[in-house]
Amino acid sequence: MIDRGKHNLLGVGIDAVDYDGAVNRIITAARERRPLAVSALAVHGVMTGVLDAEHRYRLNKLDLVCPDGQPVRWGLNLLHRAGLNERVYGPRLMLEVCGAAAEAELPIFLFGGDETLLNTLSQSLLERHPALQIAGMRSSKFRKLDAAEWDELMSEVRDSGARILFVGLGCPRQEVFAFEAREAVSMPTLAVGAAFNFHSGLLPQAPPLMQRWGLEWLFRLVQEPRRLWRRYVLLNPAYVTLLVAQKLGLRRFDRESLEPPENSVLYG
Repeated sequence: MIDRGKHNLLGVGIDAVDYDGAVNRIITAARERRPLAVSALAVHGVMTGVLDAEHRYRLNKLDLVCPDGQPVRWGLNLLHRAGLNERVYGPRLMLEVCGAAAEAELPIFLFGGDETLLNTLSQSLLERHPALQIAGMRSSKFRKLDAAEWDELMSEVRDSGARILFVGLGCPRQEVFAFEAREAVSMPTLAVGAAFNFHSGLLPQAPPLMQRWGLEWLFRLVQEPRRLWRRYVLLNPAYVTLLVAQKLGLRRFDRESLEPPENSVLYG
């Protein structure tokens, strides 16, 4: 098990952690009814923090930020000798946590997507883990929530009896959600992105070889070129350039001097 704490990657704190380390922290917090805001960031997620200081503040307040993308893992190994042999891929992390939650009899709550997706996702998860307890599900409104709607959602999650909350809203909305919900629900809140679509069968996953070589972005770009081309064509080269600058000491990336956002942003 690897859990070596946070390391500065372009000003964003990424945990040098493997699956066992991440699952252990999540399940321990769930048993103890403690808040634990969790995300798994690929290059796009890291670069969103680099380009937006308010969002970088939120990311750096999350308790556990896993290296989802292979280039993020490579960056940790290059800059900090993290010694990570594999990434912590959000969709796989979701399945690992669901398996551990089923064994520990810790109910989960699913938030995000529409009702059709949630019904298909819950069926898929139960087929994989028949002992898994799904305490509740709520589809997204696909917009910002007002304070009353947010309070209603937080109450529903708390009152469901769930001990772990999975959030599938897409980056960066789901990380904002995890940041805002951390104290409100007092349980592990996992931003797992496309995991909902993958495990419900709505989106195909990249072949294992492409994932291993850090080419999942190319597979997804081919699948959704109009939506994703800016993300990958512009942000991937920028990430590599800034990573080299940090390695050579040509640019300083500070995690500690950020100011908190002036206003809450409540996504649902």
